[in-house]
Amino acid sequence: MTERDDTQHQVEIVTQFAKQALPFTRLPGHLTAIQLLLELSRVTREDHVLDVACGPGLVACECAKLAKFVTGIDVTASMLDQARSRQRDMGLTNLSWDLGIVAPLPYASQTFSVVLTRYSFHHFLDPHAVLAEMIRVCQPGGVVLIADVALPAGKVEAYDHVEKLRDPSHAQALSYEAWDDLLVRSGLHNPQRSSYTAEMELEQQLAASCPNPGDAETIREIFRNDLGVDALGVGAHLVDRAIHFSYSHLRVCRFQIYGRKVDGAG
Repeated sequence: MTERDDTQHQVEIVTQFAKQALPFTRLPGHLTAIQLLLELSRVTREDHVLDVACGPGLVACECAKLAKFVTGIDVTASMLDQARSRQRDMGLTNLSWDLGIVAPLPYASQTFSVVLTRYSFHHFLDPHAVLAEMIRVCQPGGVVLIADVALPAGKVEAYDHVEKLRDPSHAQALSYEAWDDLLVRSGLHNPQRSSYTAEMELEQQLAASCPNPGDAETIREIFRNDLGVDALGVGAHLVDRAIHFSYSHLRVCRFQIYGRKVDGAG
């Protein structure tokens, strides 16, 4: 990956999520399982939390109900506008929002006691670099938590194809094996793993996305052809003649940091 590739990809992310900022907050699937993440993070009133690629602040604002302070960082200014609006609506004062990239993170080493991210790793061209940065800014004894899609290796190519049509800023979904490689290369061991399912309705998802002209119908056709086949790995099915699907392989990995090693957190 070249610096030019990374810059172009950052521009694509900002372009896409500037359009998606408001509809993104209204998708039911994006509110799914936040409580699970909070339970796994074990956030307390002593914690300073960093939410990496925080988007419209859905997770960060919920963390702020429990934590001493929460910092959210995102590359898209309009997403942070939505986060600030959400913060005001919820009457929360213990948050701050930073506009910036996440590799490298603009924070000193060992700044935060909890570092988490949700639904972001499939947008990163170099997820290894992002995880290394999350570990760097986490304090010894702190927690790193990642939630994102994981798929059987044989379904990743088809899934990536349709996701890039729906959201051109999508980079790559990680297979189970790629997740394991990511964790091994990071120096982390014995993570606590969990998973959950987020049910989505295709038309709602398309309405909240910004595919290029003509691609929405291509996506519908791909999903119609995948009914009963599941080449995409999302279990496409009909509910009252509407196509639904499930992000049924959402993986959550939690690590407790001791230097760069990890306690068996299971």
